Amino acid sequence: MKKIAFFLFLICLQSCHYGRMIRYYKADIDDHKIFPYTEVNTGENTFYFKDGSNSDAARKLDSLTFSVKGQRYVMDQVLDEYSETTAFLVIKDDAIVFENYYEGYKRDSISNIFSVSKSVTSLLVGIAIEEGKIESVQDPITKYIPELNEADPKFKRLTLEHLLDMRAGLEFDETYSSPFDEVSRLYYGKKQLKQISKMEFNYEPGTHHEYQSVCTTLLGIAVERVTEMQLGKYLEAKLWIPLEMENPATWSYDDEKNKNTKAFCCLNTTAIDLAKIARLMIHKGEYKGKQIVPKAWVEKLVTPNNANDCYQYQWYSKDCGDDFYALGILGQQVYVSPNEDLIIVRLGKSWTSNGVFISRIKEELLD
Repeated sequence: MKKIAFFLFLICLQSCHYGRMIRYYKADIDDHKIFPYTEVNTGENTFYFKDGSNSDAARKLDSLTFSVKGQRYVMDQVLDEYSETTAFLVIKDDAIVFENYYEGYKRDSISNIFSVSKSVTSLLVGIAIEEGKIESVQDPITKYIPELNEADPKFKRLTLEHLLDMRAGLEFDETYSSPFDEVSRLYYGKKQLKQISKMEFNYEPGTHHEYQSVCTTLLGIAVERVTEMQLGKYLEAKLWIPLEMENPATWSYDDEKNKNTKAFCCLNTTAIDLAKIARLMIHKGEYKGKQIVPKAWVEKLVTPNNANDCYQYQWYSKDCGDDFYALGILGQQVYVSPNEDLIIVRLGKSWTSNGVFISRIKEELLD
């Protein structure tokens, strides 16, 4: 009996989300190596930012210091030795004024950007609406995922806009605290839609703002249904090739049978290509004279929603001001200051004081 129990335990380790969480312990930026994925390919052309390494802005950042444990160090040394940062990129006026990689990562090293993926998913929703594949953000999610008609009746009143603004009202634990919370089930588990169909609601949809990754999961599945494409391939066709990305990416999905993309977490890409997403946002969705993402959609994403904790359509507004950003666990961040034509991208293995770096960089470059 002990041998049978041990054998079953080994099977669980290989197949179920409990086993995955026990085996890998916690979410990591290299988890693209353990999940199945869709390839996101580049096109024939590549866009490169200008070289700003000899600019005044670059010289300012090279000498910018921070206090750590009572001593002052230049920013590059702090990032290298005290922050578990893997990539840090600053672009001012379309020129790279600071770029460095750490912990063995390089310019072309992909990593899991976690919830920054949500912000990218939102762009794909906007494109799908512009193409007429999705009729309206006021549509109930059941219009695009009819299986949910058989689940909790509140799903029939849950709209795409509720999902975009994280106002679903579902009973959902976002803590990654154990194998039993809902976000861990989505992250490590299989059959995402089956998991979601069993969920219940704490609130009437639309009445309560609460950050829940399940919202983006449903949006991703809806886009896949209407486009008849995996989300990674839709990303490839609508953003990766048109924006002339530098590196191929991948987007993890739940299992080989269902292949529902983990839209909430698991786009695996590089800092330099995320900067091109940020650049697209600065230009209101336009790239080289072509409207890649509808202008009205981008304006919706970057206009602060004070009634929704400065969170709108899967993007954050900094203090409900003009700056906006995308954010993922362990400190993945794409920060955009459109008035200053400034982009800051940070990727890493653990949380760091991103806000301190960003505020000091802005202060230094605007001085």
